[in-house]
Formats: sequence, structure tokens, C-alpha cells
Amino acid sequence: MEKKAKIHSAQAEQGKPPKSPPLYRGSRSSPPPPPLSAEDAEDLQVDDALLGRPLGPTPSQSRFQVDLVSEGAREAAAAGREEAHPAGEGITHRGRGGSGGEEAKGRFRVNFVDPADPEGSSPEGAGGEGGGGVSFQNGDTVLSEGSLHSGGAGHHYHYDTHTNTYYLRTFGHNTIDAVPRIDYYRHTAADLGEKLLRPSLAELHDELDKEPFEDGFANGEEGTPTGDTVTNHVAESKGVVKFGWIKGVLVRCMLNIWGVMLFIRLSWIVGQAGIGLTLVVILMATVVTTITGLSTSAIATNGFVRGGGAYYLISRSLGPEFGGAIGLIFAFANAVAVAMYVVGFSETVVELLEEHGAIMVDEINDTRIIGAITIVLLLGISVAGMEWEAKAQIVLLIILLLAIVDFFIGSVIPMEDKKPKGFFGYKAEIFSENFGPNFRNEETFFTVFAIFFPAATGILAGANISGDLADPQQAIPKGTLLAILITTVVYMGVAVSVGSCVVRDATGNVNDTLSTMFSNCTEAACKLNYDFSECNSGSCKYGLMNNFQVMSMVSGFAPLITAGIFSATLSSALASLVSAPKVFQALCKDNIYPGLMMFAKGYGKNNEPLRGYLLTFIIALGFILIAELNTIAPIISNFFLASYALINFSVFHASLAKSPGWRPAFRYYNMWVSLVGALLCCGVMFVINWSAALLTYVIVIGLYIYVTYKKPDVNWGSSTQALTYLNALQHTIRLAGVEDHVKNFRPQCLVLIGAPNSRPALLNLVHAFTKNVGLMICGHVHMGPRRQAMKEMLTDQAKYQRWLIKHKTKAFYAPVLAEDLRDGAQYLMQAAGLGRMRPNTLVVGFKNNWLQGDMKEVDTYINLFHDAFDCQYGVVVIRLREGLDISHLQGQEELLSSQEKSPATKDVVVNVDYSKSAEAESSKPFSSDSSPMTRKDEEDDGKTPTQPLLKKDSKDPGITLNTADQRLMDASVQFQRKQGKGTIDVWWLFDDGGLTLLIPYLLTTKRKWKDCKIRVFIGGKINRIDHDRRAMATLLSKFRIDFSDIMVLGDINTKPKKENVAAFEQMIEPFRLREDEREQDVADQMKEEEPWRITDNELELYKTKTHRQIRLNELLKEHSNTANLIVMSFPVARKGAVSSALYMAWIEALSKDLPPVLLVRGNHQSVLTFYS
Repeated sequence: MEKKAKIHSAQAEQGKPPKSPPLYRGSRSSPPPPPLSAEDAEDLQVDDALLGRPLGPTPSQSRFQVDLVSEGAREAAAAGREEAHPAGEGITHRGRGGSGGEEAKGRFRVNFVDPADPEGSSPEGAGGEGGGGVSFQNGDTVLSEGSLHSGGAGHHYHYDTHTNTYYLRTFGHNTIDAVPRIDYYRHTAADLGEKLLRPSLAELHDELDKEPFEDGFANGEEGTPTGDTVTNHVAESKGVVKFGWIKGVLVRCMLNIWGVMLFIRLSWIVGQAGIGLTLVVILMATVVTTITGLSTSAIATNGFVRGGGAYYLISRSLGPEFGGAIGLIFAFANAVAVAMYVVGFSETVVELLEEHGAIMVDEINDTRIIGAITIVLLLGISVAGMEWEAKAQIVLLIILLLAIVDFFIGSVIPMEDKKPKGFFGYKAEIFSENFGPNFRNEETFFTVFAIFFPAATGILAGANISGDLADPQQAIPKGTLLAILITTVVYMGVAVSVGSCVVRDATGNVNDTLSTMFSNCTEAACKLNYDFSECNSGSCKYGLMNNFQVMSMVSGFAPLITAGIFSATLSSALASLVSAPKVFQALCKDNIYPGLMMFAKGYGKNNEPLRGYLLTFIIALGFILIAELNTIAPIISNFFLASYALINFSVFHASLAKSPGWRPAFRYYNMWVSLVGALLCCGVMFVINWSAALLTYVIVIGLYIYVTYKKPDVNWGSSTQALTYLNALQHTIRLAGVEDHVKNFRPQCLVLIGAPNSRPALLNLVHAFTKNVGLMICGHVHMGPRRQAMKEMLTDQAKYQRWLIKHKTKAFYAPVLAEDLRDGAQYLMQAAGLGRMRPNTLVVGFKNNWLQGDMKEVDTYINLFHDAFDCQYGVVVIRLREGLDISHLQGQEELLSSQEKSPATKDVVVNVDYSKSAEAESSKPFSSDSSPMTRKDEEDDGKTPTQPLLKKDSKDPGITLNTADQRLMDASVQFQRKQGKGTIDVWWLFDDGGLTLLIPYLLTTKRKWKDCKIRVFIGGKINRIDHDRRAMATLLSKFRIDFSDIMVLGDINTKPKKENVAAFEQMIEPFRLREDEREQDVADQMKEEEPWRITDNELELYKTKTHRQIRLNELLKEHSNTANLIVMSFPVARKGAVSSALYMAWIEALSKDLPPVLLVRGNHQSVLTFYS
């Protein structure tokens, strides 16, 4: 059987195949499809073991396969199947004769693979009742829905797309394109369904008339890094508890907002602030919580919400830095809040024990004992599962509602025995008297507000269990906002009610009735025949100002109010006990703090964070036993407020960033209102407790700095990224409208480096003078077969940009696909950059092996300079005597395997520079991106950029470095080290606009080069040396560039030594045309075929310039042999007049056998100025 080429999808998928709209949906009542004709049947083939394919899904198996159809194979397969299937099965096979061979060319077959049946069950039974089989209509192959769904048998259905297609009925033409569906947009591990992969662009677009691709993959695609690890995670709905908006959000928020404050402190606040200001206090708190609720709703409806509550919302909006900081303190605040609520419960119980004389030890220890027992019981309810916890919350809510109803019923039933305690029922006199404020004991409006505001918190109780909600996007907005409304109405109702029924002060003495003979009493109690005037001088035990148990007194059944207090405290404690571990688990799963990963593990079908429960229990128990909760309470309130502030800021920030991904389904928000909400939260923090607010800011900023420093490897598409992009875009556009000015000139370098890790010395030196100053683009020209090179280029784009970031190199990686190096460089010089952020200087490494290499490559190399000058670029050539390219040393075994894998790929950029020790390798084509250096770096994440790229004492016996290679490795890292006290010798022989001087100055501003002094060498006449030195000193001082010495070379035009001239002539001998020794037509033809050759006329014409390069090299060896770096004017050759070989020989003669050399030539536009 002939081979069939298969196109595998880029991302392997395990699980069910895509469910698509049925082409024919059969029903029991519908008529059967028409019988299958022989012409139609030939296009349906059922893949099984006959073709030798694996029957079950393999890790690299596609959702579908496209097979090139071979007629011979078709006939063989058909014959085999006719034997395998009994007659009457409805499947027949017929091969075509020779006449059909031409028609079959270019046709392919689509195999829809159902991996649900790993055993590869036979096709019999596929056509059972209910539409599970194969139907045909109008001569087209049509599959019923069941045959494409995972419930059917595991068949490999083959379609010949010449006549049949998966979506033929939908579009009326042949296509394997997928129609839009939600499963293509899920995350890798979706909780509400499986992740499916749509056909890749390569599967739809690439040619099919090729021989089988390498390794059986289209385009050599072995799958993207994400594709190799994609798994389909389907949440097991059986046994998983998911709550609706009432039980999951509304109930929790109401219970958390209604705290002890409602029953114990609200009456005291009414006494202090009066009814009017109490309503203002409640409304102010409600404004803050409502704005936060609106912001929470907006974020929660901007995409699928997972578990983690406030942490998840903030981290996915503002990024891991803010999210990690808030997540930790929010989880801690909830854990400590458990202790606060439990202590509140315990103190109430201890008071009851004290009333009945049942104290066990003393008040403090009894509180600890009862608190410890209570938190153990609460832990048991939580660990038992969310369902039990939800049931407990419902019970507590019922008790709480009964207590509130009990209060309102009691308020309309005045009793004579309650009047001495200040309760008279609803009276206009009491309402009028209590409406205004009466602050005592140094209380103010803000202190009263600070005491009340914690009662309004708790609005995130529902959002904190977002992972346990059936539909968080609907539940969180509806439940949270309705809870705020209901609780606010109740708070205001209780405040007005208690302020209208109870006077501020009462003695509790039944004998304090008002005698008719006194008429100077003006208080409301006096009008109701009670005289509580003695409270003005002494302390009374009753009334709004003195009795915290006013609601119990007013209520119809006092024990029910006590039960309400128990319910409020226990429900809040239970909500916090559940919230803290859930938030902490989500934080740990994201690996923001690597040391906390152990708490990410969940147990059971609900993924319960049992370890988090235990940690929360320990923290809460510790604070119950040892903490001074009155001190810690304001800090906890501030922690919650910090979360609210950041949620509000998240909405403002996301709206400001104008990201297309910010599309909340909840529309009732405004970015400016959210900003006001954030500022209000910050203000309330200081109102509650300014020292606690400062402490909260310090902790949040500290955690933010820590997470920023650690740089967690996550990408959530935060609004911080969106705003960064928006700012960059706006500033780039604004910059494009500004004309260039010499004072703002920056060297913006296009570095033809190939793979960034192949020439570390080149990268480090250019980075030294562009870091935080100018643009640096690492250009990489890919060549070779287009399909393979395109794939490598796309892979390299992300890989090498990550490499640059990891090695703290502030540069961009720009790969380009071209026929040859020159074309690629031209593309980059013309198109690289954006607006004013465009390169203006071309940087290349010196081509060390040019004498032994192909002269066509030398011609290409030299033409790079001509093209750069044509584009008004400056040119910098960097030469190290040891060489620059270390790619041949980066793991020879891995490099060899990479060469074997892609033998046809060649990257000339990599071959631009080879050390002399690598001459043997220079002729071997290999792709720079196949360098194992990248793999090595990806594995050794802990290495600092200053470590050598290849260790001298490598334990790998396969890597042995000779002396030349070791020198090359040492030289490759020399610019990563601090340079010490040396010199940078600047040979500024020709005025190129000042770039030759600017680059060394920029180097000396960097930490590694700051100890180096600049020495300037210029040409001059012997009789004017002092004058020339003074003129240059004046110029440098006007440029404000420090220098240590200026040397004027008066002997620059002296003839070079004869032996050096002879060596130069010997070097260029192989490249000379020698036209005088050949026939004219032969010489002309040779010059046309090999334009790089040096003519005799040319050599004579430029003899003086040749001698100058040789002489300069002699002077360089004499004066600058010990310099750390030599910066030299780059010679310019006239285009079309000087051959490439002669130009290359000049550069070689000028720069050979010297310390590191930078040959620099600006574009002759001024880059320095002495004007302000």
C-alpha cells in the first residue's frame, strides 16, 4: 500500500471530538434515508486495523486527519473491507479504473477520529436506531449527530472531500472549517466543559500535494508548547455542590453584613449621632459598599470567574503584583476575622453565664474555652463540605430574621415595666428629641462612623466562594447588590425605630415618675410623665446612650435577640472560615508565593482546601487564645477596605486602558464613580484608624514589591498590560509628530546577530551603550526552504524574546524570512521599528573567516554596508581577535542532532562570523535557532547573565574545548565583567557627525565601564600638533565630554613597512582579476561573473588608501595595544568603484591583531552639539 501523508493538528487533543451541527438528524418517525448507491459508497471508508493505523488515540493524534487519496490503496482497502463486512450491511466499496486516476489527483480524505473508544470498536452497530449511524442524502455523505458525538462507537470516519464534507449542508461547499462554538474558546482545563481545538490555519491553508511531511506532521509541526500539554478536563458534575445566587451569594452577604453591630451597637450610635446623622452614617457606608458592589459586578461579568473571590478578581484585572499582595492579606484578614466573631460569640455566652452564676474559671479564660470549642465545631461543619456549611447558614439566617422581626414586633407593644428603662413606644416627642446629635465622651461624627463602618463590610462573602457558584457572572451582581439593599433598609429601619421608641437616658427606677407640681422639665421623658433628669449629673444604666442591650429590652421575646446575636456572630465566623481557605487556595494555585504551593492541593469532588482550613483554624485559635482583638480589629477592617479600594481601582484601570477584552455584561458602572469609590475606601481607612491604615499601606506595598521582584511566570491579560500598551502606543504616535533634534539623538541599533545567544560579546557590547538610552533590535535573517524557515521564525520570535528578557537585555528580537542575507538586512533596515523608534545604526560582527569562505558571501557582507549608507544608517563593525560566534560550541551533540533533523536549512547570518578555530565548521550549514543554548538556558533558570555560557570544567565528556575554543569562550563573556581602570581609545580620524565619539562616551556612563578613561587620537601635521591638540580639546570641552589625553598623529601618512605591504599583497592575491594576463573578453566575462575580484587598475588607483589602512594598523598596535576597547573611524569605499574583496581586505588590514575594535561611521549628520 502506498504511503499516505497525514496532516496532524498542531495541538493534540485527548477526549471527545468536536460536536458540530448535524448534517442529518434522524428520528424514529422520520423516513429512512435513500439507499446507498455504488458511486456514493465508494467515498465512505471506515478506518480500522486493516490500514495498520493505531485504533486508539495517541498523544499526538488529531481531531481529524487529511489523507492523500491513492487509487491503488483505495482499491486494496475496498477489497479488504468487502471481505470484512457481510452483505446487506449497507456499506459497499468499488474501485475506479485507470480513467479515474487523473480525477483523483489533488483529492484528499478527511478522517474524523473519535478517540472515545480506545479499543477501536468495529463499525457494526454504528447505524443503530436513534440516528447513531451513517445516512446519505442527495448523493452526499451525511453523518447523523450521534455518529459525531462521543456517545457513539469509536470509529474513524473517512470523507473524500471531492464530494463530501463535514459542513457541506451548512455552507454548500467543501470545507473542514469549524463553525463557531463555545468549546473552542475555553481554557485548557475548563470547569464547565471540555476544551476543543478548531482546525489550525496550517491545516486549512497548507498544500496537500506534497510527499509525507517530516515526522508525519504538517509543516514539520510537532505541536506548540501549549498544544503538547493540552488536556480536556471535564468537571465531574456528579456530587459537586454548586450554589445559586440566593444560597450562594445573597444569604452569605446578608449574614456577613448583619453582625453584632445590628443588635448591640446600632442603638448606641443613634444615641450619639441622632437619627438624622445615623442615617447619614449608614448611607455613607452604603455608598462605599454599593460602588464596590457595582465594581465587583463589572469585573465578575467580564469573563468566567473561578475560585478565589477578591483575589481572583483583582489579580486577573490588575495583575499578579496587586493580586498577590491583596490575596495574602485578604486571606489573613478573614482568618483573624474568624477569631473576632468567635470571641464576640464567646463574650455573649460568658455574660449569660455570669448572669446565672455559672462562671467556670474567670471571664477571660471562659471566653477562651468557649471560643476554642466553638471554632472546633465550626471547623467540623466547614470540613464536612460546602453543602453542610450552606445548610447551617440557612438555619442561622432564619434565626437572624426571626430576631429582627421580634424587635419590630416588640417595638409596637409598649409595656409599662419597660418605661422606666426608657422604652415608651413610637412617640413623636422621642423622635424629635433623638433626631439631632448628642455626642458625649469625646465622640465625633467620624469616630461614630468608624465604629459603624465594619458592620457594612462583608459584601464579598459571596464572591469569595466564586468557585462554588453555578453561575458566578449572574449570581455575584444580583446577590451582592440585593444584599446591600436589604441590609441597608433594615439598618435604617432599626435606627429610625429605636430612635423613635427609646430615650437617650433612663434610670430604670419605677419611682422616677414626674410630679405635676414640677413644670421645668423639657425632655421627651418629662412629657411622658417620667423624670430622668438625675442622669444629667450621674451615670444611668438604661437608655440609648448607656445600655447596649436596648434591642433585647424592646423586643417581644428577649432570648430571641440573644439567639440573633449568636446567629450573627457564628454565621460571620463560618463565612470567614470558608472564605479564607478558598482565597488562600486560589493564591497558592497561581504559585505567586512558591513556598506556599502545599496549600494549593484540594480534596474531594469539591476540591476542598483541607490544608487551608487547618491553617485558618490554627491562626484563628491563636488569636482567640493570645491576641488583643481590640487592637487587631481596625487593621482587619483596613485590610478589607484595601481590597475594596483595589476592586474599585481595577474597574477604573480597566476602563482607562480601553482594552478590547474589557466587555462586562454588567453595564451599570462608571469608571469615574469607581475611582471615587477607591478614594473613599482609602479615606475611610484613615477615618477608622490612621495608624492601621499606614500599616496596611506598608504591608500592601511591601508585598507588591516582593511579587514584582520575583516576577511570577503568569500572564492573565491584566489591565496593567493593556494600559502599558495604550501608553506606549499613544507616546509613540505623539513622538512621531515631533521632529528629530540633535540634542535628543540616540544610537538606535539594528544588530545583525542571528540567534541572540550565538554572539554574546556582540550583544553585550551593544547593550552596554544602548541600555536605557536607545533602541536595540536583534535582527535575524532566516533562509532555506520557506515552509521550514517560516515555522522556525515563528517559533524563534517568542523563544528568543523570552531569552532576552530573562537575561535582562533590553532589546527586541526581529526575525525575517528572505532569500539571502542582503535581502533580509534590507527588509529589516527599511521596515524595522515604529515611527521615531526606528534604527539609525547598523551593527554587524566582523567576518573572521572571509579568507576561507565563499566570496559570494563576502560580496553580500560588503553590500550590507553600501545598503546601510544608502538608507542613511550609521555603521558599526565589531571585531574580536578570537571571534564572536560561539554557536558551534554550544553542545556539539545536540547541534549535530539538530543538523540531522533539518539538513536543508541554512542560516547565513550565523555564518557571518566564525573564529579561526572554527574554519572547519564554517562550511556546514545549520540553523541558528537549533542551537541547544536555548534549551540549556531554559533549564538553568537560576543562572545569572554574568556566568559563562559554557563552563570550562564541564563534566560532559562529549564537550572538550581546545585552546582556541577556550579563548573564544573567555572572550565571549569579557563585556559582562567590570572593565576596571583601563582606556577606551578613540581614533576619530574623520568627522562622521560625532557618532565615533558619542558611543565611547555612552559606554563610560555605564557601571561596568565607568572607570575607563577616554583617549582621543586624531590625524594632523607635524608642524601643527599643538594647535590641533588645543582645537580638539576645545571641541571636546564644548561637547562636555571628559577625556584623559589627546594625541595628534603627525606620521599618519608615512609609508607602511614593506613586510606589512607584502603580507597585504599576499592576502589579496587569490582575489585579483589579473586582467593584463588574460584575454580581454575572458577578463570581462570573469569580472561580470565574479564582480568581487580586484582589478589591477583599481589596486593602483587606491594604492594610497590601501597603504593608509596598513599604516593605521601599525599605529594602532603601537599606541593602543593595551586598550580595553578601540573605537576607530570606519573606512568608506565608493560604491561600484571598489570591489568587495579589496574593501574587505582594507577592513582586515586595519583591524587585525588588536584588542576589541569598534569600527564606527555615522551617517554624517550631527549627533553632538554644544548649543543648549
